[in-house]
Amino acid sequence: MPAAVEDHAWVTRTAAQPVPPAAGDHRRGLLLIGVAIVLTGLNLRTAVTSIGPVLQEIQDGLGISSGLAGLVTTMPVLCFAAIGFAGPGLSARYRDSHVLSAALVTMAAGLVIRAVAPAFWVFLAGTVLAMVGGALGNVLLPSLVKRHFPSRTGLLVGAYSTAMSVGATVAAVSTAPIAAAAGADGWRWALGVWAVFALLAAVPWLFVRANPGASRGTHAAVRMRDLRHSRMALALMIFFGVQGLEAYIVIGWSAQYLRDAGLTAATAGLLLGLNQVIGIPLSALVPALTVRPRAQRPLLLGFMACYAVGWTGLWVAPRTVPWLWMIALSAAMASFPMLLTLIGLRARTPETTAALSTYVQGWGYLISAVGPLLVGVLLGATGSYVGMFVLVIAGVLVLAVTGWFMTRERYADDEVNRFVPGWSSTGHCDDVLEVAGAEAPVSAHVTTDDGSPRG
Repeated sequence: MPAAVEDHAWVTRTAAQPVPPAAGDHRRGLLLIGVAIVLTGLNLRTAVTSIGPVLQEIQDGLGISSGLAGLVTTMPVLCFAAIGFAGPGLSARYRDSHVLSAALVTMAAGLVIRAVAPAFWVFLAGTVLAMVGGALGNVLLPSLVKRHFPSRTGLLVGAYSTAMSVGATVAAVSTAPIAAAAGADGWRWALGVWAVFALLAAVPWLFVRANPGASRGTHAAVRMRDLRHSRMALALMIFFGVQGLEAYIVIGWSAQYLRDAGLTAATAGLLLGLNQVIGIPLSALVPALTVRPRAQRPLLLGFMACYAVGWTGLWVAPRTVPWLWMIALSAAMASFPMLLTLIGLRARTPETTAALSTYVQGWGYLISAVGPLLVGVLLGATGSYVGMFVLVIAGVLVLAVTGWFMTRERYADDEVNRFVPGWSSTGHCDDVLEVAGAEAPVSAHVTTDDGSPRG
């Protein structure tokens, strides 16, 4: 046994070598995976963006304060963080397709529970379940793109982030009209209808075969916690967290802010929908530009300028061309598909991409969760939205600094390997729960330094 592994418990993971598929089967398998990825993306944000347009109705229906309303808007983000950390562990034990299909079914159940909730705690429980599909999709889709479409990263990330924008837009625009059309307690129908789409998205994953054209022999196991040694991973995580803070304040509070400024609920919902609509073509375009290193920093500077214009305009003149401010914020929020693309570009392998994705999104969403909750608390304490605007403008400064660093051409793998030699090589570690999952079932055997099995 090599000296490097004599003092540690290591995991060896074996999987049967797949029979190489025929070219036609290979293409059909990839097409099915691509369709499944896009349909999953369509559902990643519907449970979130459907909240803002009927937040007042939820408060009235459940009898909650503005502080608890802040918890309603930040709960999805907390779930993204907590549940997302489980993604690589589930993927290490089960096929990715099975994990995602189960997650989408769970999401559908949560959406229904949330819609019929008789009390606030039941609503929160339904929210947790509803976020399972989004949370696991968040962390697993980048590694699936890296594994199955390594030469088409920009195209596939653009496709599923565009689908994400479409789903978010449809939910934002149609929630208030559905609630109004349904009559009394119409907000319940408006929140529950999205369960149908989650169930539909689960279907393609059930038909994805193990190893559709991908060689899945030996997997490199990587310790996710070792990413703390990477300044690139840290920059990506902070940027992800702060851009999420900005986005979820837009999603969770902008419609309510515009209503409090004198606009009708329908108009505020349409403006939020406009914000999401503008993001659709940008979600398709930005990843294709991000794969070009020279375009990354110009994109970053453009996003920061749009944030500054959007937030300042919304603060100073919310009833004067509010559509312009929401469009500017939408353009700024296209930093999200840029970041998704960079996660794949800043890691060398699917395994390290999965670890980096989980690290960045898991801890990043904890930062994001502070935003909507803090806005609710500040609003309840002061009766003013000034605190919200101070928070988001300070966030733009943080984005500019961390964004400048993450647009350097560096690999997180290389930075970690300086401190933990062989971290991203084919050597195996004992953190099997932090390993990107195999599509085929695998067996795990832990051996001690004397070679005896421990499990």
